[in-house]
This record gives sequence, C-alpha cells and structure tokens, in this order.
Amino acid sequence: MKKIKIVAIPVLFILFLSSCASVSVLSDYDRQTDFKEYKSYAFYKTGIDRAQISDLDKKRILRAIETEMDSLGFVKSDKPDILVSIFTNERVEVDVYNGWGYGYGWGWGWGWPGYYNPYFWGPGYYGNNVSTRTEGSLYIDLIDTAKKELVWQGRGVGTLNTTKNIEKKEKRIRQFVSQILQQYPPEVIAAN
Repeated sequence: MKKIKIVAIPVLFILFLSSCASVSVLSDYDRQTDFKEYKSYAFYKTGIDRAQISDLDKKRILRAIETEMDSLGFVKSDKPDILVSIFTNERVEVDVYNGWGYGYGWGWGWGWPGYYNPYFWGPGYYGNNVSTRTEGSLYIDLIDTAKKELVWQGRGVGTLNTTKNIEKKEKRIRQFVSQILQQYPPEVIAAN
C-alpha cells in the first residue's frame, strides 16, 4: 500500500502541473498589411469544417474566438473585412521513467549491525513509470477578404487536458485562444 502512495504522489503532481501548463504562442503576419483597416469578421466555414476535432470542441473554440474578437473591437458581419479560420493538430507524447533511485522508504533492510530495520535507506528499484500526455496545436488564421490571402496566423501549443470535466476543458480552450489572440494586432516595427 505504501508503494502505491509513493508512486501516486508524483503522478498526481505531474497531472497538476500539466493542467496548469502554459501555452507556447507564436504568430506570423504579412508586413505589408495595415491591420488598422480591419473592423469586421466572419468565420470561414470551409476551413473550420476541415478541422479534425469534435463539433463540440469547434463550438467551444469559436465561442472563445468571438469573445476575444469582441474584446479587440471587431464586429461580426455578413460582409467582413477578414475571415477567421482554425486548424488543429495533436500528438501523443510518451514518457518512460526508470524506477532506480536512492532514498528512504518502506522495504526490507538492516540498519546497525545485527539490528533489523523495516525502513530502508539506500539504492532501490521502484519499477518503471510510463505516462502519456497529449500536446495540441491550435492555429488561428485571419484572411483578408478583399485580397483573398492570409494576413495573420497565430499558433498555440500546449498540453491538452484529457479530463472529463467540461468546465476545465472549456477553460483550457479559452486559455489557448486568449493567449494566441494576445499577439494580434502585431506590433509592426518601422524599418530604418
């Protein structure tokens, strides 16, 4: 029973850290674009339909994008200045930890010469620990409707929660979208 507790504590700690993990964000843009021109947006249905995630997760992502676009001053329109599209990608990471270690724990051992001690200090083998985590990428593309070309792209990469708790899932999606769209509009640096 003690061995289970010893293994369970690090596993729970790792799960806690992964749920709090940040999102790594990158963005790219067309330097010739004046982003101040864009005031309205709509979703690019063709691009969104291609995203290989559940329809429920698509709705969650689109709601989060609407919230962020509203906070940026955009208005949803039938005749938009830009179209918003999304693309998703995920991969499973497998981590294997060897159970060799040095420390104090429950086991069979001897202390002072001739004295039996049920606690053990020294090297030991605790077995292998295998864990998996899913790392996901969310791309948000902004397409100029007049030019019909991509003018801005944001990408967020981070660990996805594989939780059944819908509130935590929605919070993680909002975190991804918010951190990606914090990169918009790009701070264009004037060339010397």
